[in-house]
Amino acid sequence: MPVAQLTSLDYVVMAIYFAVVLGIGWALRRMMRTSTDFFLSGRSLPPWVTGLAFLSANLGAQEVIGMGASGAKYGIATAHFYWVGAIPAMVFVGLFMMPFYYGSRARSVPEYLKLRFDEKTRTLNAVSFAAMTVFSSGVSMYAMGKLLNLLLGWDFDTSVLVAAAIVLAYVLLGGLTSAIYNEVLQFFMIVFGFAPLVWIGLRAVGGWGGLRYRLGQLALDRGLPADALTHTWKGMGDAATNPIGVEWFGLMMGLAFVLSFGYWCTDFLVVQRAMAADSMSAARRTPLIAALPKMFFPFLVILPGMIALAHGSDASVGGLATAGTGMIPPKLLPSGVPMVNEQGSFVLDYDLATPMMLVRLFPTGMLGLGVTALMASFMSGMAGNVTAFNTVWTYDIYQAHIRKGASDAHYLWMGRAATVGGIALSIAAAYVAGAFNNIMDFLQLIFAFVNAPLFATFALGMFWKRSTGHGAFWGLVAGTLGAALHHGLTLARGSTPGVKGGYFATLHLYRSELAQTFYTATAAFLTCFVVTIVISLATRPRADDELRGLVYSLTPRPADDSRHWTQRPAVLASVVLGMTLLLNVLFY
Repeated sequence: MPVAQLTSLDYVVMAIYFAVVLGIGWALRRMMRTSTDFFLSGRSLPPWVTGLAFLSANLGAQEVIGMGASGAKYGIATAHFYWVGAIPAMVFVGLFMMPFYYGSRARSVPEYLKLRFDEKTRTLNAVSFAAMTVFSSGVSMYAMGKLLNLLLGWDFDTSVLVAAAIVLAYVLLGGLTSAIYNEVLQFFMIVFGFAPLVWIGLRAVGGWGGLRYRLGQLALDRGLPADALTHTWKGMGDAATNPIGVEWFGLMMGLAFVLSFGYWCTDFLVVQRAMAADSMSAARRTPLIAALPKMFFPFLVILPGMIALAHGSDASVGGLATAGTGMIPPKLLPSGVPMVNEQGSFVLDYDLATPMMLVRLFPTGMLGLGVTALMASFMSGMAGNVTAFNTVWTYDIYQAHIRKGASDAHYLWMGRAATVGGIALSIAAAYVAGAFNNIMDFLQLIFAFVNAPLFATFALGMFWKRSTGHGAFWGLVAGTLGAALHHGLTLARGSTPGVKGGYFATLHLYRSELAQTFYTATAAFLTCFVVTIVISLATRPRADDELRGLVYSLTPRPADDSRHWTQRPAVLASVVLGMTLLLNVLFY
């Protein structure tokens, strides 16, 4: 039985949104004449468009559902993903790394690795990145299928196929340009869809003061200090006194430095949006413009999860929440029986925190807007990953190794075929994501295996001219193996050996899956960093002339000739960092 009764007005809101999304793709179809048009938008977009797209490409299921789930599981400490993670990393990529990506005229991040190192390093990164985009897109499909199944009573398989078909249609028609303009639309849909939800939810629990009181009681029930769920830094001196279950060093090293810089500085999914900008200055401002709204997103996506945990713990919706906490129901086994852990407690389905907020608190009409905002976030994440996948597959794998020297029309055709293939693989990945009760934990684990060692490769490649292609390649291999070894020898409390780790042995037990992932990322980064240095020192480096424009010490600094101070990257970066520091202090 569906738990939400959508009315005709709700369906009209959803229908208008889908019509506009497909209309954008239809309107842009005649502009897709070359592969550059399809994959890179012809490098012609203004910075405010690429900035919002840079932000929205990350606004998939991991942002809306995943952050809501983490808000319910870890409290406001989830904001560390933004205030010590994403924002500083976005400033760094705008100031220091974008000149290399944009200035080298590389068409993708793997292609930059070919220019800096060699073909084998590029290929290794291209294959691992392609796999990661498939899994990330699959997570968005899983979340959307689960949502439609819960709210509308649709079969999960049907829900996944419908979501995939819509994204496939508008990406096939308009390529990256269609995805980017839809991401801008989806950004505003998400803001206008979730801002009223937070306002209504806070009023329902008695404002921020009421929320703090209710979460204080729940924190005490978990054996944590009363303010553990409403402060970001209190309790970070000991893994036992904060909900994430990690001390400050693990947080700063694993999340703030390795995972965040690894994602925002090397992930082609977001970098591709900046590379579509119309100038070097616009490309550098793209992540800085995105950082301004990004720092306030914890109030839009984390707070709903916290409210869902605190609101109406004795209530239920369609019978789902009777054994859960607040609005959050237990995770169900395939037989429909609630899942319990080794201690006999119900395993909560945190991924449903935000959807349950929608169906409980939104009235008719508003519910249609809220559900549409959720769908917008899923489709944004799916389209972002699919457009990054088709570019890397076509340029860095197909053109580089399978068919060189073909016509541009052939590569344009291959890009469209890769879009179909990427969607098909993502559907398969959607079923793997169902093994986790928090999709954010699953995504961070993927990033730990792929982005963490890659960040070490880029850091050494851009800022140490002595690093070599052999060092970079074997460093990446060793880093990924280091992640697999650490993950295979450790486990989080309450988890069983398998996809969640411990498949070799259990030498250490972490307090949470997130803490385990932070240290898996740290192990991958350090292994890659050390192996790259050792092998680079044992192999012959390239001449300085071959590295100009690719290495920091051999590249002239880009001139900042912007007429207005708001267009200068250094000024924008100072404003962004100052505001982020203030948020850390306010929610200490």
